[in-house]
Amino acid sequence: MRTQTFVAALAALSFAFVAALAAGTTPAQAQAKKVRLDYAYYNPVSLVLKENGWLEQELGKTGIAVEWVLSQGSNKSLEYLNGRSVDFGSTAGAAALIARANGIPIKGVYIYSKPEWTALVTQAHSTIKSVSDLKGKRIAVTRGTDPYIFLLRALDKASLTDKDVKIVLLQHPDGKTALERGDVDAWAGLDPFMAQTELEQNSRLFFRDADANTYGFLNVREDFIAENPDLVVRVLAVYERGRKWALAHPAELRAILAKAAKLSDPVAARQLERTDLTKSAIGDVHRDAIIAAGIVLQKSGVIPATADVKALAAALIEPRFSAAFAGH
Repeated sequence: MRTQTFVAALAALSFAFVAALAAGTTPAQAQAKKVRLDYAYYNPVSLVLKENGWLEQELGKTGIAVEWVLSQGSNKSLEYLNGRSVDFGSTAGAAALIARANGIPIKGVYIYSKPEWTALVTQAHSTIKSVSDLKGKRIAVTRGTDPYIFLLRALDKASLTDKDVKIVLLQHPDGKTALERGDVDAWAGLDPFMAQTELEQNSRLFFRDADANTYGFLNVREDFIAENPDLVVRVLAVYERGRKWALAHPAELRAILAKAAKLSDPVAARQLERTDLTKSAIGDVHRDAIIAAGIVLQKSGVIPATADVKALAAALIEPRFSAAFAGH
């Protein structure tokens, strides 16, 4: 992206933020000397920023350092946010909702993708054909992530619960390995590992539902927002630069993903086929998506029955920072 385009994006976001301040928000002066972000193979825009060093260039103008931390899943990203290891963390929207329900004070400020990054996967020659066939079977999944939430929603549609199957808790890459070894009957997969086993081992995605994948939320701790609102503005402007660059340079994006995650070119391409980067402003549609997921999570006991899911979703979503990106 040309420099003037990036400056224009930063100016637009800054204008929107100033308007929000005029409406009654009065943050403290920026205190941070370092901004810590996660990067994740399921968040291609984060890989673009890390590869190109644009955030270091932008924040370095005012002497602010940048630190990158690898997240292997939403659960890890939320762990890092809660433990203050990162200030910005990449998760699925429904996973962020669970975090709010558990008292983790985060805000979703930006959408880094609309993905179909999870499905239910089994081996090529497995007799499993549908979700109903999972009764009594061993299923690998990472708790607190979109694949876990996707699994619960799929079971619910088939009139099953997690009590009707044998849950095996593993991080995403270990779940893929367990499936390929035959240690489990099925796996609630996550790209790029899901694309990898699909193409390289002929594993079957036997249940897909793109609408049951919740969006990719970029989350920030509430205290960081309160103390450093201008840094949130600047980081999101660079994120927007990365998103637009990714859309304009699909071959380069594929190469960055393949290099970072150590994937073959076809595997990286398959993941990106299932990743929509066209919209980044967070708002009502994302709130509605996580409310729908939250209702099933409440039914499954993941979110307390007494919790107000709509209020949790409203508390999570903070649209003022990305409002300038709507329609772009």
